[in-house]
Amino acid sequence: MRIFSYIGESLKLAIEALRSYKMRSILTTLGIVIGVTTVIAIVALIQGLNKSFANQISAIGTTTLYVQKFPWVMNDRQFFTYRNRPNIRVSDAEQLKEMSKLAVAVAPTLATRQTIKYKDRTLESVIVFGSTADYMETSNVVPEFGRFLTETDVKHRRSLCVIGSEVADKLFPDSDPLGQRILVGGRRYKVIGIAEKKGSMFGQNLDQMIIIPVGVFQTAFGARWRSVDIEVKVATPEMLEDAEIELTGIMRRIRGLKSNEEENFAINKQSQLMETYKSLTGTLWAVAIGVGAISLLVGGIGIMNILLVSVTERTREIGIRKALGARRSDIMVQFLIESLVICAIGVTIGVALAIGLAKLIASTTPLPASITAWVAFLGLVFVVTIGLFFGIYPARKAARLNPIEALRYE
Repeated sequence: MRIFSYIGESLKLAIEALRSYKMRSILTTLGIVIGVTTVIAIVALIQGLNKSFANQISAIGTTTLYVQKFPWVMNDRQFFTYRNRPNIRVSDAEQLKEMSKLAVAVAPTLATRQTIKYKDRTLESVIVFGSTADYMETSNVVPEFGRFLTETDVKHRRSLCVIGSEVADKLFPDSDPLGQRILVGGRRYKVIGIAEKKGSMFGQNLDQMIIIPVGVFQTAFGARWRSVDIEVKVATPEMLEDAEIELTGIMRRIRGLKSNEEENFAINKQSQLMETYKSLTGTLWAVAIGVGAISLLVGGIGIMNILLVSVTERTREIGIRKALGARRSDIMVQFLIESLVICAIGVTIGVALAIGLAKLIASTTPLPASITAWVAFLGLVFVVTIGLFFGIYPARKAARLNPIEALRYE
């Protein structure tokens, strides 16, 4: 109880001292507020972006590989090299499915954007996918109503389609879409299924899409000479590396590549996007740390300055306290508590402003911003680190004053 009483008395003295020079305390606190608000606001933005990216990339799937003509990550110069690669064909997907021992599902996929019509309702720029029955597994497109395409539908090139939930809502607001015929790029397709809601990925609305058999797609949209994307799903994420090696070998055999020839295809996976994203956000983290460090350094210097001035102005007071029996540790604790109080006020205001700023950004702009519980811990770290680091020198200076010389100070 004695220690709590001692700390309480020191805290009371520190607060009274701060009140005696209010303007300087406010200006010093302002430096801490700006620093903390800047750091936490930037961290909130990065955390929000991380969360948003993770949610969006989850739609790609952690157990899916993509055999494609182009790699996902490349520069402009590489593009002109890769564009001369031979196209990937539907027959390549069929051979992959037949030869692979690790693949659970293999789906050749083509895509375009078309105008969709039903009676007097029209939707522009809807994504149309051409694929097979395996697309339901490789892209996790599950029918909420009706059914998905079957191998028989694909083999016989039936004019059937599965539509996204948003397409269903907009074309059929007051009726059941199942069994209805819609126009896709001028051709009629019978609706056999409505996919579950999936949201967006990288700005692409996955609920505003239509899936038709790949053969029908090639006939309808002249895609026989376009490169096909092959989606390959494996049972578990641990099998991805082995599956990638297996698919590389199969594709090299299909392409007739010799051992000394480079691959003329790419095998893409989710981790490639994550690595690229982390390298980009690493720069943002560096900027956040740099800006925050400078702001907090300025605030810390302000605290040191105000305490040094306070030591000078209160030299006689310190001499009196020492003459009455105050120890060096008592003087040090008082000035350290003053430093911590200034920091605590600045950090508290800064955290509150950062939370408000993050919510404002999230509600008024497309940028996501997320404040997590560990922000409180980060604020506590700021208080202790800045308060002690910048407060210890003035506190030691005050504690080392000679009481006799201090009493003579005017």
